Amino acid sequence: MAERRVLSIQSHVVRGYVGNRSAVFPLQVLGFEVDFVNSVQLCSHTGYKHFKGQVLGSEDLKVLVDGLRSNKLLDDYTHLLTGYIGSKSFLEEVLSVVKELKENCPGLVYVCDPVMGDNGQLYVPADLKAVYREQFVPIADILTPNQFELEILSEMEIKTEQDALKAIASLQKRGAKDVVLSSSDFPGKEPNTIVALGRSRSGKSFRIEIPRLPVSFVGSGDVFACLLLAWSSQHADNLQLACEQTVASLQAILKRTAESAKAKVGDSEPTPRDLELRLVQSKNDIETPPTGNQPKSETVDF
Repeated sequence: MAERRVLSIQSHVVRGYVGNRSAVFPLQVLGFEVDFVNSVQLCSHTGYKHFKGQVLGSEDLKVLVDGLRSNKLLDDYTHLLTGYIGSKSFLEEVLSVVKELKENCPGLVYVCDPVMGDNGQLYVPADLKAVYREQFVPIADILTPNQFELEILSEMEIKTEQDALKAIASLQKRGAKDVVLSSSDFPGKEPNTIVALGRSRSGKSFRIEIPRLPVSFVGSGDVFACLLLAWSSQHADNLQLACEQTVASLQAILKRTAESAKAKVGDSEPTPRDLELRLVQSKNDIETPPTGNQPKSETVDF
């Protein structure tokens, strides 16, 4: 197989797993060379009581890209992955990078995780919403919003699975190729499950039921996006299968994390430290998605 190289632009933490810390290791395990730019660098993720660090400015990103360009290192990327971006000026500079790489690297696959918020709460400046909606949706090869982000991008209220599929289709009409709703509030048909939805560029729609775990995790969306990048590279014509593989590995990681936390604290409330993703311990499950974790998946009419 030809070398696969990813440029990943998203957040970084010294301790724990979010952003690039969640993405680089799985991608490397799955055979990708990964170059990464950290949009922010924090001591730990923002779920901790204290978090401190630095924010990379748009001019800083421009300097890094200028250096890569001067060394003629912007011509062999097969994939681009973007995640958390904290300012409009930085996001606009990222847009320039996307356009340049698409021009320099024929066949480049751009995976855009439009990290803006969750559960009705926006955690980036509001002026990023229009930039994602108007500038990034039309150029994304794979788009991975959660339900809140899908509402922002589509400017549609989403209450049902059909609402979500309509919203996804509206983004595809504006240029996005494959769109996957990575998480939602919709209950599955089976007890204690939630639903992920996807629609490929061919128009095939599908739903995946995912077991609902009793704790919340930070960084799981970042893992989802990077695994989907990897498995869609393996199954370029089968987005549904790529999502099934992604969910199987991710569920194994989350279950191992929850079990580890339970072993530490028993019936007490786990801390953010207890719930840091057990990525390294899940190396085998990342390489080979466990068959026991294969999610219930089906095509749907839309």
